[in-house]
Amino acid sequence: MTTHQTAISLKPLHTFQLPYSASEVITITEAGEVAELVGDYLVLGEGSNTIFTCDFSRPVLRIAINSINVEETNEGFHLSVGAGVNWHRLVRYTLEQNMPGLENLALIPGSVGAAPVQNIGAYGVEVGEFITSVTAWDRDQREWREFSQQQCEFAYRDSVFKRHPKRFVITKVQFFLPKDWRPRLSYGALVDIDKHASAYDIMSAVIAIRNSKLPNPTEMPNAGSFFKNPEVTPTVFNAILQRHPDVAHYPLANGNIKLAAGWLIDKLGLKGFKYGGAAVHLKQALVLVNNGKAKGDDVVALARYIRQKVAEEFGVLLEAEVRLMDDNGLIEL
Repeated sequence: MTTHQTAISLKPLHTFQLPYSASEVITITEAGEVAELVGDYLVLGEGSNTIFTCDFSRPVLRIAINSINVEETNEGFHLSVGAGVNWHRLVRYTLEQNMPGLENLALIPGSVGAAPVQNIGAYGVEVGEFITSVTAWDRDQREWREFSQQQCEFAYRDSVFKRHPKRFVITKVQFFLPKDWRPRLSYGALVDIDKHASAYDIMSAVIAIRNSKLPNPTEMPNAGSFFKNPEVTPTVFNAILQRHPDVAHYPLANGNIKLAAGWLIDKLGLKGFKYGGAAVHLKQALVLVNNGKAKGDDVVALARYIRQKVAEEFGVLLEAEVRLMDDNGLIEL
């Protein structure tokens, strides 16, 4: 069933909780309903990766398709999941049903439909590894499309859906979780976990780590990691290394180096730095927070200041991981 609400506050619909409103919020519970929509609208999941910086005149579309279907084979489990399912709920469900694989991605905020857009990832695992296909409505061609894993064009925090934000409306995501499971413990704090740990134990550890590092959006409004971890060439990395021998980094298979954006910001002493009602979190420099009275201009100005300072010191341009939205669309830093 499709519902329409007008003059709706956006504050409870995005985790940064800025005090703006939408002209209309449309909610659909069946995939076929999206084909009946006309005109321009913004697709919004659980709002954990979107920051509204002003009142929004376009309709906002919310997908509330909450089905989970599983087919077991000798090789593994095929899952067909509605785009409205909460991501962490899906992770918990798979482990409770003895279907391991997604444990490293526990507690990432957002919906299943948003997961392939951002190609969410954590602790050495990306969701694109497990996605076999994505069902989406093509707003340009007004037809249904089935994207294979290859056609999704997954990359680091990127996909074909992210590169065409106004074109595709994801309604269903298909996953495959192989029975030949092996723990992935080579990244970050997970290296200290016993190699014989169960998938459930790993999920519990990930939840504990994330809770210790990241502020709870219900207690301190935020949108999680604000910037992407930048990838640089060996030449750029060596220049940084000469000035900062302790720089946090991760070698990549393509020969480039991934830097920790949070480390770069922290190195500049910006933890706790404020601009209006927006601030860099005191414990995690990669997270920007709303101290309760933030405005859209505060968030944008703070993000641009951080980006400028990192570029001046390290020669690296940070990219936003979140969607900063004004009434014209996506804001470029």
